[in-house]
Amino acid sequence: MQEVIKKRVKELFDNNTIVRAIGWENGEFFYDHTPAVFDSAADMDVFVYDNFCASNLSKYLINHCAPEGKTLVLLKPCDTYSFNQLLTEHRINKDNIYIIGIGCDGMVDIDKIRALGIKGITKITQNGDELVIDTMYGEKKCKKADVLLEKCLSCKGKKHMIYDELISENEDEMPQDASKRFDLVNELENMTSEERFAFWQNELSKCIRCNACRNICPACSCRKCVFDNSASGVASKANADSFEEKMFHIIRAFHVAGRCTDCGECTRVCPQGIPLHLLNRKFIKDINTLYGEYQAGETADQRGPLTDYTQQDVEPTFISDKEVK
Repeated sequence: MQEVIKKRVKELFDNNTIVRAIGWENGEFFYDHTPAVFDSAADMDVFVYDNFCASNLSKYLINHCAPEGKTLVLLKPCDTYSFNQLLTEHRINKDNIYIIGIGCDGMVDIDKIRALGIKGITKITQNGDELVIDTMYGEKKCKKADVLLEKCLSCKGKKHMIYDELISENEDEMPQDASKRFDLVNELENMTSEERFAFWQNELSKCIRCNACRNICPACSCRKCVFDNSASGVASKANADSFEEKMFHIIRAFHVAGRCTDCGECTRVCPQGIPLHLLNRKFIKDINTLYGEYQAGETADQRGPLTDYTQQDVEPTFISDKEVK
């Protein structure tokens, strides 16, 4: 698929349909592809697309979508939800964007491969549902389904929510079984308050305030974050105390509530391995329970349950009929 995508993007450059493209290029390692902006057809020679292109490119459009010509962006199915949410919030202008929807059958977690005891990895290729892994010690194999990124384990499906054209071989495929999406959330809910506090205290104490989660999150699109505001009193990079390390993530979770598409990028980029998506997924579960099933970014311009009012909205249980009167 990589060569097909590359050829098509070059054609769009050559016929002046686009003036730039956002895709991926090789990083420091073969499994470490990084988002990149390509300004010409010639630049596309270094373009890559394989099992390690997990980055959600939608947020890069905020800074790389200019009015002097169309910017092309390559979006996997899950990325299109974030794109629609950015449209809803008027953070990007669709008139300046050309979307190629690209197929995806899941992205691979290199750490899960290493956890299988496979070392000295030099190359990974896919053969059907298997990964063929070349190592310094010989060839190894594993099932791709066993080493998918966490975000891919709750895939919302192979269907793109928005696009101008498709380069996809699995658009009509049904998603993987996502029925276990809220299993760990349920486990947390079944804990005592003391157990839950201990769980999050342990996880959030690992935070080094690198801001990777915030910077990658499409829903965190403020021009200036409160945590970068010197007048806020919370602008320090390092955590001053245990309260501050929890406050940062809890405030961020509240900020994206009802807007988070559950793209899983926050957890993927966290260098400390904190399961940050669980905070957002708890909010998603509660919104579904209290307001009805809702998927942020499913369409553009939809009104979210926390920014819309209906007479059927749930009321706090502590408000009695007498108090309302």
